[in-house]
Amino acid sequence: MRSLRVRFALLLGGTALLALLAAAGVLWSIRLTENVIDRTLAAQHRLELLSELSGRLAQYGFAAIESVGNPDAPPEALSVTRDRVDQALNHVDDALSNGMATSTNPEDRIQYIARTRPLANVRAARAMLDRQVTLVRRETDPDRRKTAMQGALNAFGAMTGPPLSLLVEAERRSMIAGSEAARTLTHRLTAVALAVVGLALAFVAVLYRSVTRPTLARIEEIRRAAGAVGSGALGTRLSVETRDELGLLVANFNRMAARLARREGRLAADRAALEDTVQARTADLRAANERLEMVDRSRRRFFADVSHELRTPLTVILGECDLAQRSAERAGGRPVDYGPVFVTIRKRAQRLKRRVEDLLRVARSESGQIELDRRAVSAVAVLGDAVDGAGSEAARRRVELVLEPGDHDIEISADPEWLRQVVESLIDNALRHATGLTRIVVSLNGRDTPQGHRALVTIDDDGPGFPEEGDGLFERFRREARSGEAGFGIGLALARWVVERHDGGISLGRAEHGGARVILDLPALDDGVVPEQDGAGHERLGAA
Repeated sequence: MRSLRVRFALLLGGTALLALLAAAGVLWSIRLTENVIDRTLAAQHRLELLSELSGRLAQYGFAAIESVGNPDAPPEALSVTRDRVDQALNHVDDALSNGMATSTNPEDRIQYIARTRPLANVRAARAMLDRQVTLVRRETDPDRRKTAMQGALNAFGAMTGPPLSLLVEAERRSMIAGSEAARTLTHRLTAVALAVVGLALAFVAVLYRSVTRPTLARIEEIRRAAGAVGSGALGTRLSVETRDELGLLVANFNRMAARLARREGRLAADRAALEDTVQARTADLRAANERLEMVDRSRRRFFADVSHELRTPLTVILGECDLAQRSAERAGGRPVDYGPVFVTIRKRAQRLKRRVEDLLRVARSESGQIELDRRAVSAVAVLGDAVDGAGSEAARRRVELVLEPGDHDIEISADPEWLRQVVESLIDNALRHATGLTRIVVSLNGRDTPQGHRALVTIDDDGPGFPEEGDGLFERFRREARSGEAGFGIGLALARWVVERHDGGISLGRAEHGGARVILDLPALDDGVVPEQDGAGHERLGAA
């Protein structure tokens, strides 16, 4: 028996055999117990019927005395008691017959025959008493009737007493015999059960030593080997001792461990190659980052150089314009009026120089070299410079550019050039990116807060407004052109940086008429208000 299937089949077969034997023993013991209990209960039932029969006979005797002593008594009373006696006799006879019919023991048949004779005597006594009562009722002499009735009752008692006592004693002995049989059966079944338990334990021990324990020991050996392989000991091998299913499992385990060892070697080689590749790619990425940094430095240097190179000739142009203007005024004869020309040239040159300064500021902001020159300035003056700088572009695009300085000027601590650039950049964004734009309003208002007096600069337009995700426009190089025009994408990012450096805040929203709104919230100086300027409350630049 080299196969585990055969061993386990024997184990299961032996277990099933034990179960069947145990079930058969239980059924046999139950059958024996039921027979003993049935016989005892049958005896008790017959004893109860005999007791009932004795009572019926006594009632019949009393009824007979009543019918003889009272001639006017109806005969139905005696007839009823006689029927009850007959019914009780039939019950006892049926109980004896049923006990004999269900029993195969010859001794029970002998006892049945022995019990039917006393029962027949009781029947005869009842019939004889019935005849005697009929005869006594015909007697007219009361004394003789009484004497005859006493004789009849004495004869009836003598004929029924001994048979009933015999039957009761026989049933009592049957009950005692049943109890003793049940006690004997209990002792026998207990002994048999103990013997069966001992045999079952011995059989289980034999099966455990021959089948279960060796199998479990080999399975535990395989488990330990699997744990060792799982921990990394891929050189673990098991000896193949048998050719059964466990032997095949051990052989497969050894082949699996060998494959895992070979795969681990290949993985180690692949890991080393991957690390080399990662190192090479990391070096390439580092070199690429260095090249990008060089390109970025070159770009910043380019902005700075362009700003420097453009600022120098612009300074020369401005100087020559001033010299030409003074020379024309000192010339003799009919002077040529070059004043308007030079004024225009100077104005354009100043604007170009301002743009170059803005470009230089952007370049410095990219390199982190910005230093703010903060001082007390007029907010209306800064806004006026910004509106004036953007006025020509607004006129060219036929957009009305309006400055609303409010009821009074507000003094703030700021770098006027940077703040002017922020406002002008916001106006320029509206001009270039708002589709269908016709009007831009730059307004100044003041408000008091628990932190102090604040200056609110609002730039409103009547364009389509900002997209829903307006906060994303503050990201550097983010383009959300509303009219399709491209830009550098640094206007709002630079504006927020400058405003935050001025301890302020910038926010985007929607104007009352549906266009875009940008609000600059800047801290005002403690003294706050600058004396009001002469002139109208609204300044309009550009053309609609």
